[in-house]
Amino acid sequence: MFSLEDITQSVHNWLYETMNPTLALMVEFAIIGVLVIALFAFLGLVLVMMERKVSSWMQLRLGPNRIGPWGWFQTVADTLKLIVKEGMTPNNVDRLLFNLAPILVIIVSMVIMAPLMFAKGFQIWDINIGVLFVSAVSSLSVIGILMAGWASNNKYSLLGAMRSGAQIVSYELSAGLSMLTIVVLTGSLKVSDIIQAQETGWWLFKGHIPAIIAFVIFIIAATAETNRAPFDMAEAESELTAGFHTEYSGMKFALFFLAEYVNIFVVCAIGATLFLGGWMPFHVGNWEQFNHIMDYIPTPIWFFGKTFFLIFVIMWFRWTFPRLRIDQLLNLEWKYLLPISIVNILLVTVIALAGWHF
Repeated sequence: MFSLEDITQSVHNWLYETMNPTLALMVEFAIIGVLVIALFAFLGLVLVMMERKVSSWMQLRLGPNRIGPWGWFQTVADTLKLIVKEGMTPNNVDRLLFNLAPILVIIVSMVIMAPLMFAKGFQIWDINIGVLFVSAVSSLSVIGILMAGWASNNKYSLLGAMRSGAQIVSYELSAGLSMLTIVVLTGSLKVSDIIQAQETGWWLFKGHIPAIIAFVIFIIAATAETNRAPFDMAEAESELTAGFHTEYSGMKFALFFLAEYVNIFVVCAIGATLFLGGWMPFHVGNWEQFNHIMDYIPTPIWFFGKTFFLIFVIMWFRWTFPRLRIDQLLNLEWKYLLPISIVNILLVTVIALAGWHF
């Protein structure tokens, strides 16, 4: 099976052989930071273009088709526009919080990357509470959104921020319980253990009905947590102009825009890891010949293929369903998804204790 562990280990050994331990650790941190920033830039360009192409495909139109071959350089042109655009700061804003909010949101998105396993042997930090770490850190993004809405000194921004706060806090409950379903089946919070437990089959298939229910609820809750349509109450353009980032422009707006798409990637990567095996190839029980053939496909292709499939599903939601009202959005969570999640977690506990999963 293809693994990047040899590469990462050789770089680690070379750094510690040629430098003192403190300097080697600092260089490793710098390399990781550069790789994460490069991944952010790549995701920003690719996902925005993917969004436009998916929407045009679903609406039977061409989409971007002027800049570059088939319009693929459109997002590069948009990025250059945002870089050179002047960043305006309105009067009577809280300048410290106004400038800090987009930085906080993008930092949270970066930190969540730590436990993700992009390929076999390629992970920033294999912490033993990986799932809990992701759930805890991701909830901090709402602080940046509330900070942006309040500091903008704009009623539309404040309304958008309050809606977003209520939405994210509500849907985190269902998302957390869905993730807990897989933790119960695996018996570990560690990301590498969860992936290894799916060596004989992905939890979506061998976890029976509770795993399927948890997967559906997770996708719905993840769509709501990332403020995506039909749950984009925080950015309802027809009502709130642009929601919590109405007053932002230039690179500050670009950071919010980038964080939204990176968060889509992160939640889909978590979903792919928990329910679809992460980098683990598609294995079926003891079918050794079939499993051996699947192992020839490199593990990064498995991980990114599953992740981008879930991203496509979330984009499919956006261009299919109309926007909900705020009361409908909260009713869906508190009256339907949360009770179903609570019953589902009890059911999966019985299945795990009885050993009824495959």
